[in-house]
Amino acid sequence: MGKLSDVLGLANLKELLLVSQTALHIVLILGLAWVLLRVSEKAIRMLKAYLRSQADNNLEELKRIETLSRVFRYIASVIISVVAGMVVLSEMGVSIAPILATAGVLGIAVGFGAQSLIKDYFNGFFLLLENQVRQGDVVEVGGKGGLVEEVTLRYIKMRDYDGHVHFIPNGIITTVTNMSRGFAYAVIDVGVAYREDLDEVMDLMRQVGAAMREDAAFGAKMLETMEMAGVDRWDDSAVIIRCRFKVLPLEQWGIRREYLRRLKRAFDLHGVEIPYPHITVYPGQLKDGSAPPLQVVQCGEAAKAAQG
Repeated sequence: MGKLSDVLGLANLKELLLVSQTALHIVLILGLAWVLLRVSEKAIRMLKAYLRSQADNNLEELKRIETLSRVFRYIASVIISVVAGMVVLSEMGVSIAPILATAGVLGIAVGFGAQSLIKDYFNGFFLLLENQVRQGDVVEVGGKGGLVEEVTLRYIKMRDYDGHVHFIPNGIITTVTNMSRGFAYAVIDVGVAYREDLDEVMDLMRQVGAAMREDAAFGAKMLETMEMAGVDRWDDSAVIIRCRFKVLPLEQWGIRREYLRRLKRAFDLHGVEIPYPHITVYPGQLKDGSAPPLQVVQCGEAAKAAQG
């Protein structure tokens, strides 16, 4: 009996040591995973700081660096977590080979049912690789427009002027209109009456543009003097004159509003008419070439005539 108890005690001791060794390995694996997460995060921050120092305060490069750093942090955390989980399962005696094989078969099955999801990730990868969209840009994608708050491999998160948040899956994006790259144009159409002297009106528009160019608050946002395109079209009630300003990115809307405000005041001072829409009434023509008289009756008089 003594020898049997000694053997059982030794077996229990070996099993306890094995469990303790496994637990220690798991703790070491989790600790190493935590350290790798911290190291990867610090390395990404250092790389981000280095790239920002090389960007020389270039706003576009800074936006791109910020967007890519967020994506790299997400990818690093997913890879380290998945690998650590697989190694922990292996230490616990769970064979990961069947899991990997099952995951491969399941991945094929899921792939057929989640083609749109895979397309989202592929499109998102190329959107970032080709630097089409960055955090902080103002873009129009998927029929929506707004300020980009977040870019991932899965979707683009935007907030429009009304404060509405739009999540656009990358898989449905076929065209990206980016309104915040390098420079922008504030295109302005001004309508004046047909009776006005167009040369004088265009000279007045140039004067207002030159005054804005000399203004300390707005001149720094304007890259060039105003470009006068000239008469763009004839509308029913007005002649449309088009001009534009080359401005810094995202400043086109503010410059346009201020120019229209100043131009309205200048038109009022110089008596330039901004016409209201009007209608020309044609009463017709008789066969002998004469036109029938057009009778105009006020509403009150027409009512009295109908009652009488």
